[in-house]
Amino acid sequence: MHLLVTNDDGYQAPGIIVLTKALASISEVSVVAPNRNRSGASHSLTLDRPLRATQTDNGFVSVDGTPTDCVHLAISGLLERELDMVIAGINAGSNLGDDVLYSGTVAAAMEGRFLGKPSVAISLAAHQPKYYPTAAQVAIKLLTHLVSHPLPNDIILNVNVPDLPAERIAGYRSTRLGFRHKAEPIIKSRDPRGHRIYWVGAPGKGQDAGPGTDFHALENGYVSITAIQVDLTRFNAIDMVAQWLQDSMQ
Repeated sequence: MHLLVTNDDGYQAPGIIVLTKALASISEVSVVAPNRNRSGASHSLTLDRPLRATQTDNGFVSVDGTPTDCVHLAISGLLERELDMVIAGINAGSNLGDDVLYSGTVAAAMEGRFLGKPSVAISLAAHQPKYYPTAAQVAIKLLTHLVSHPLPNDIILNVNVPDLPAERIAGYRSTRLGFRHKAEPIIKSRDPRGHRIYWVGAPGKGQDAGPGTDFHALENGYVSITAIQVDLTRFNAIDMVAQWLQDSMQ
């Protein structure tokens, strides 16, 4: 088996280093990751300039692009050997609810699935995580189970791991995405030359965070595993919109 490991925190981030070392004990691993932190890049491709891929001293490939760029290059011809699966992470910080719309980690997994590879995004739920080995153990368990018990082709696993020692993990839960309150207000400041600058505000706290959600599982010490998909169609609204068009567009 040949795994692609990537992330959105950059090729030097501790999470990708710990994950790669752990996965290399059970599989061949190739790492293609951004050359710097690209958190929040979402599912963006670089189309206005060429991309550069550089072999680093530790054997990783560093790309001056987004996480999606990294996966697209790796699967579409950068690597000589065919890949079997994409693992994105270990992300420093959770990717819960609405976060999946912004997350470069989740987008990397989505690109892998879009290009035909089983894909997993794995995040460790702390801004300054301590227990990367716990998330690495979770990744190995899920990967092993995914190989022996494959899931349908359109499923991407979004995994969030509590930042706890492995022995304190309560278990695993299949969850749905919750959602947050709206983000905190922007932070206004000025640069050294006196020009106005703005920082995006902190994400809102969980609003839909009850039992069954990824927020709730994580809060109670469980690994949250949410099956997501690329197709964003709201199928149960198709007939409603058709009726709305008929009523309003005459």
